[in-house]
Amino acid sequence: MALTGTNLLSRIKDTLQDTSSVRWTEAELLRYINDAQREIVNFKPDASAVTTNVQLVTGTLQTLPTNGLRLIKVTRNMSGTGSATGKRAIRIVSSDILNTQEPDWHDPTVTGHATHGTEVKHYVFDEDDPRKFYVYPGVAGNAYVEIVYSKNPDDLSSASSNIDIDDIYGNAIIDFVLYKAYLKDAEYAGNAQRAGTHYQLFTASVGQGAQAQTLLDPNTDPTSTMNAAVMGGS
Repeated sequence: MALTGTNLLSRIKDTLQDTSSVRWTEAELLRYINDAQREIVNFKPDASAVTTNVQLVTGTLQTLPTNGLRLIKVTRNMSGTGSATGKRAIRIVSSDILNTQEPDWHDPTVTGHATHGTEVKHYVFDEDDPRKFYVYPGVAGNAYVEIVYSKNPDDLSSASSNIDIDDIYGNAIIDFVLYKAYLKDAEYAGNAQRAGTHYQLFTASVGQGAQAQTLLDPNTDPTSTMNAAVMGGS
């Protein structure tokens, strides 16, 4: 069951000893929850990861959906959007390699590179422009691919709304809200320290989650080499 604003607010108010919302209004704390979601996604883009099928535009340069923050990966060609059929896998390639081997790959007038295809073989991603990516070969606008991207989390419109990231980040959200709340009254003795402590707990929680994810990533699992060898020998 997804965590709601109400679930989080009850814990936050208990810690603040302000269950009647005298010092911190519910609307204010909800804004802090929304801030927390965005801060978590800033630290861990995959916290708001979405997998979806998109139709590509004509050419090589492509842009994420309007709510997209950064591309995580392009997975495969698809027969369409929605519940479409998966097709050929797509591999990432270095722009330097592609530029060296096919320097005209962006030019639709070059023979063999006209943007009339419907199947993508490779994609190029630039960290400096995370909302965009390039596909090779260029397409005519009737090609579909499956992408995974980090989206801007939706704000909670009310206390009854669900958070827009995974429930596992609930404790991190609480610590971030407490940090913002105590920061408001930092002139009072002890509150500045409390704010700093909760921000440290917030960053530690998100950081430790990232470390755990790396350890459990199947792509870095030491047994994956063994599995690949077994599969290759079968």
